[in-house]
Formats: sequence, C-alpha cells, structure tokens
Amino acid sequence: MSWKALSPLPPRNWLDLWETGRIMQRAFAEQRQCMRGIYSLLDKTLNTSADTPEEYRVRMGDIPDAFYKRRKNLFSSLFQATYQILDIAPERRLLYGKLNHLFRIWVTSADNLLDDENKVVVPLAMPGNSRVMNQVVAIMAADRALHHLLDEAVQNGVIPATKAIELGDRALQVLLPSAAQEASEEGGITLRPEPHYVLNTIHVLKTGLLFHIPFVGPETVDTHLDPVRLQTIKNALLHFGLGCQLLDDLRDMARDFVENRHNYVLSILACENHPILKEWKTRGIGLDERLYREVPHAALPTLRLALDTMRGALATLANNGLKLGHGRSHDMACSMLNVLDLEDLSHAC
Repeated sequence: MSWKALSPLPPRNWLDLWETGRIMQRAFAEQRQCMRGIYSLLDKTLNTSADTPEEYRVRMGDIPDAFYKRRKNLFSSLFQATYQILDIAPERRLLYGKLNHLFRIWVTSADNLLDDENKVVVPLAMPGNSRVMNQVVAIMAADRALHHLLDEAVQNGVIPATKAIELGDRALQVLLPSAAQEASEEGGITLRPEPHYVLNTIHVLKTGLLFHIPFVGPETVDTHLDPVRLQTIKNALLHFGLGCQLLDDLRDMARDFVENRHNYVLSILACENHPILKEWKTRGIGLDERLYREVPHAALPTLRLALDTMRGALATLANNGLKLGHGRSHDMACSMLNVLDLEDLSHAC
C-alpha cells in the first residue's frame, strides 16, 4: 500500500475533544494557573541590580498569549488531569503543576542547547541576540524558582520541610537517565540498533521517563496513594509518551538521518539493509523532508503501532477515572497527528 492509495479525511478540530469532559476542562484551567505562578516567580527572580547600566539589564519579557493555548499545553494538562483522578488535594495539584512547568523549562532549554534550536519557554528581555545565553539564564532562573516554590509550599503548609528537601533533590535525579541517553547521541550514533531496542530502551529513556516526571511529587509526598493504581496510571502515561515518540520518529526521520540520531523507522530500514538508505546519503537530505512518504512499508506499521499504543494508554486512563466519553480514546489518539504536525497522515484514523 502507498500513501497515494489513501485519501485524507476532511479537516476536523481534533483538539476540541480534549476539553469535552469536566476533568480535562479543569486540568487546562489549572495548568494555565500553574504557568502564571511560575512566570510570576521568574519575574521576581530575574532582577538585576538597579545600578546596572540599562543596556546590560536582564528581566522577564512579555508572555505571549500563544503560550497558554491548548496545543502547547496538552501534555501538561493531561498530567494535571491524572492528579484529579488520583484524588490529590487541589493545593498539591497546583504545586505539582508548577513543578512540572519547571521541568518543562529545564528539558526544553537543554534541548535547545543540544539541538541548536530556540523554542522559547522563558521570554527574556536581554541585550543582544544570544540564543545560547538565553537558554542558560532560563535554566538558572528555573532552578532558583524551584527553591522559592518549595519554600512557599512549606510556609503555606502544603508540604512538610523534609519533603521539600527530598523533592528538590528528586527534581534533578529523575532527569539524569534521560540526560545520559541524550549524551549518548550527542556526537551521533555509528550503528542503528534493532527497532525493539529503540522502542523499549532508547525511547523509554528519551521520552517515556519524561511522562513519569509528573509523579515525582505524588510519590514523594502523597504516600497514602494506592501503589497499584498509581503504577497503572504511570505506565499508561509512559505508553502514551512512547506512542507520541513514534510519531516524532516519523516526522523527524530526515533530521535523525542527517544527524545520526536514534529513530525507530530508520532502525527498521537499517535492519532490512534497505537500499534507500544509500540513496539518501548520496542525494543529500533536507532536515524538514517528509521521508516517511518514501517508505510506506515501514512507516505505516509504525504509524499504526503509535496510534494503538496511545489508544491503549488512553483507554487505561479512562478506566481509572479520566472520563473521555464512549470510544473517545481512538479520536484523542488521532488528535496527536494534528498536535505533532502530521495532519497528512490523518487517513490512518
């Protein structure tokens, strides 16, 4: 089967599906509240001395309205929804949501440094046009904001002081395996491992663990939670993240090929010793090319695996209290094609 044999579905606003239930509506509202809280902390933290010449002062820039859009906050809001179905107290849900936004700043800023990108998560008013220093300042400011956030939580009786110290340490520790995996790719890989190793080891460390980050707070503080149910929900989020990473692999095939980074689809082709890999090397590939269109025999099964993985994860979350509506897990999985810039694959739904 080829892409040409499949006709795309009519346009549809898939993202509307995520706010059809009260839990997700509340989750989006809480997520925006958490973001505003973190940006307020950063605004107080980023404060240069009054005697600094104006041309060398650094401060928070304006927060664009686009930062609060559903599309940009889907994952964070899903995390926020899991706190509701776990019956975590509202004040702790907001603490964990703010902590999640700090994780997002650290991870995105680090990715920007590694990948020579500039996906802004902390707008800064700063002299010059230094992409690198902007990321460095964002990471340092987020670290200071963490300490203010935890101190405030202790003062307000949200968490005990001993838990604040533990949370501060675990905020770093939980990121270390993912950081080590990124480090292993930094100079490019020389051999492509088998697809199952990419999915079950590389991608678990690369992306899956990032979907476990939201549980750092609950596992440290809310020790009364049912461990079996908590693990079930954690596993569901991990698999949702793996499904999203497979979609990323489809979209980013060209970049991963050129930069010699791990990619599930490229590993399929390498294991087949597919001749198209040699053709791509001699042809010269642009980073934004949609290479999956040239290898439907590998791309289509990857797409189906991604959607099946996300559907299963969402069904598990629905069975544990995240009310999505009858059959809604299928449509919500399909919505990720829109979120991850793969609308041309909507025929698969």
